[in-house]
Parts: sequence; structure tokens; C-alpha cells
Amino acid sequence: MSNSDLLTRGVAKVIPQALAEEKLKSGKKLRVYWGIDPTGTRMHVGHTIPMRKLMQFANHGHHAILIIGSFTAMLGDPSDKDAMRKALTREQVQANFKSYKEQAGKVLDFSKIEVRYNDEWLSKLTYDDIMKHASLFTVQQMEQREAFERRMKAGNPLGVHEFLYPMMVGYDSVVLDVDCEIGGTDQEFNMLAGRTMQKAFGKRDKFVLTTPLIEGTDGRLMSKTYDNCIWLDDSSKDMYGKVMRMKDELMPTYFECCTDVATDDVKKILKGSPRDAKARLAAEIVTLYHGAVAAKSAAAEFDNVFKDHGTPEDMPEVKVKKGTKLADVLMEKGIVPSKSELRRLIEQGGIKKDDVAVTSIEAPADPGVYKVGKRKFLKIV
Repeated sequence: MSNSDLLTRGVAKVIPQALAEEKLKSGKKLRVYWGIDPTGTRMHVGHTIPMRKLMQFANHGHHAILIIGSFTAMLGDPSDKDAMRKALTREQVQANFKSYKEQAGKVLDFSKIEVRYNDEWLSKLTYDDIMKHASLFTVQQMEQREAFERRMKAGNPLGVHEFLYPMMVGYDSVVLDVDCEIGGTDQEFNMLAGRTMQKAFGKRDKFVLTTPLIEGTDGRLMSKTYDNCIWLDDSSKDMYGKVMRMKDELMPTYFECCTDVATDDVKKILKGSPRDAKARLAAEIVTLYHGAVAAKSAAAEFDNVFKDHGTPEDMPEVKVKKGTKLADVLMEKGIVPSKSELRRLIEQGGIKKDDVAVTSIEAPADPGVYKVGKRKFLKIV
């Protein structure tokens, strides 16, 4: 990857562009960072986009820093939130980060990355410090932030402490004195706040590099709320299947942001069969997180089930007592979320036992192989 690719591939905006180009042309080793708040236990491929960009800078010899929001995670980033987050404890944040680091290790080479925790400096700030930071911004500036403006118009509560979040993550830039900060497009306001603070504290001028937020398997923004994520801890077969089920129009973005396939090769791939292009995309993504052997196995399994109408080799298996209802088994095992969904599937012929449609919600859980919808299987013995 060339220097110019650092500012273009998998990039939404560079602010200001001229400063970024000037710094890269200087040949100097830049200080570049990306920060994440460990507010959950799982990471999805959307999280890998800024991570991959950070790693690209590291591979070019720049000083790459990963900031763990060990302090800010307790508050939680209010970006794109319609309500106040529930505060996390330090213990929850620490447990979440342990899981995050294991998953981030699939993307980041920690021998090339400096890891810092922002409670090192944020927990030591005094009221005097906070007053100084707050004086750099106006209420009007904060109100213009899209998420805040939307919540105020809707009459939803907006905590004063949420106004402090951009200043807290902005102070990370001051402490680290960086040349560049990487983050998703939803972080632009926060990152520019950091740029303002660096200037006010007499630090170097940084540029901001935003990366796209990608859609999930259903075309909506990838989010656990929508249950449309490709998780880094998904099995190779689940990961492959999720990519194969995504909308065709998402493939260019995924190839650009989530794989290492050369741009010219991507153009050729996308000119061919959409099904073959998606299979290549799925194989590339699974290879990154599970290896080439697992990707090949996942592809064969997918083709067996969905192309050749076979059954998966490793479907879940359950033993039940005679007289147990199928509905109870399917809901207990999480195959269907509710009786209403079960009823809908049965009415549409979407539940089959050994290729014969189940016609009653009162059907017994007799031994056999059950296919629920297009993609879920259960063997009852």
C-alpha cells in the first residue's frame, strides 16, 4: 500500500487534506492513533476498518497508538444515540477490554502498536482543568452536533455530562500530541474537538481521517441492535454464510474496507458473476480471521447446503422426551424467537422435517432433521 492509499482506500474524509499530504510527504515518522471504548464484549468487521487503517500506518513505519477508553467507556460515546447510555463500572470496562484485545489481535500486530489507557490522565483532571477545557467550546457548538440536536428536538433527555465526552476524548490528542487521529465518520465531531484542543494547548497540528461506517447483512448500519453483524468471534461457517447473504450492492465497500484485495483486482471480480464475486469476498474475509483452510471448508459447506440442497455436517443435535412439542424445542434452542414467528413459518411452509413441511404448531418433536427457514437446521434424536 502506497502513501496515497493511506489517505484514500477505506477512507471517507481527510480533514484538512492539504495538511495530511504535507505531513506524509515530509517523510517524518508520524504519531497516529485510534481510540475505542470497550462498552461491550464483541467486535464486528465494522470495527476492523479503523483498526486496519491504524495497522497500515504502523506497517509504513509510523508510530501507531491504540487508546483504550478505560475512563471514557464508563460514560460512553453519545454519538448516534437517542437516549443516555447506562453508565458502566470500571470492572465491566476491564472485562470488556480483555475480550476486545483478544479480538483486536486478529487485526493488530501488538508488537508494532503502543497501547495506552485514557484513565491514566483523565482520572487525574481537576475542576480547574475541566473549566479550562470547557472554555474552548460553546453550548451552541455542542447543540449543533447531529445526535444532540436530534435528541433535543425529540424531547429526549440530554445529560450535561454528555457534552463533556468530546472534550474528554479530545484531551487524549493533547496528551499524546499526535499528527493524525483515525475514527469512524460518527467520530468526526469528537476528533475535530481534539484538533481544537491540540491547537489551544500549543501542540502540533493534527489531521483527522474518518473511515466509513458499513452496512450489515440486511443493508442497515451494522449494529447489534439490528442483529445484522458479522462478528469477529463468529465461526468460519457463520461468517462465510453471513457474507453470502448480504446485498450485492454492499460488495464494493466490503472489498475496499474489509479485505486486502488490490483495487484493480476488485474491479475485475465485480464485473463477473455476483455470486462468484460474493463467494470470493466471503473467502477473503474468512481467511483473514480463520485462515485459508477454514475458508475453503466453509465454502464447501455453504455450497452443499444452499447450492446442492444438502444438510450441514455439524448441525446442532438435541435429544427430547417423547411427547415434547416441536414449538417448545425450537424456541428453547433459539431456532425461532417466538410463537408468532413459528406460526408464520409454518403457514408459509418454512419448517420442514426430512423435506416434508410441518403443518401444525402443535406438531410433536419427532426424531428427524428439521430445516427452519432457509438457513437453520436442527437434528432431533
